[in-house]
Amino acid sequence: MDADELITAALESETIAVIGCSSTPGKDAHDVPSYLDSNGYGVIPVNPYADEILGRTAYDSLTDVPHEVDLVDVFRPSEEVSGIVDSVLERDDVGVLWLQLGISDDEAAARAREAGIDVVQDRCLKIEHSRRQ
Repeated sequence: MDADELITAALESETIAVIGCSSTPGKDAHDVPSYLDSNGYGVIPVNPYADEILGRTAYDSLTDVPHEVDLVDVFRPSEEVSGIVDSVLERDDVGVLWLQLGISDDEAAARAREAGIDVVQDRCLKIEHSRRQ
């Protein structure tokens, strides 16, 4: 599957856990999840420093999320991606790992792909969604 097909398939996800989701309007890590929420996605904020974001319970880590997760959207530095992949691999429900603009880790992405998880790196979920509307 080429990159465009991969992105189109990823956008069919319903539930998105946002690692690094921010409670601060104006930050991409807040505005992108807010956009996704307003476009019908089930957004699950993951941020150990917040109790609630976008009117939803914020979880300390991906492993604490009790809901099914289709896609994990990452707003954390590239050096944290390997640990995030470890958390993704602990779950059996994640189909897509999405690393936002400026975030990439080829080794961690390869580990996720080897486990059958689709990976998009260095792309904005909001931009790609709005491009296809």
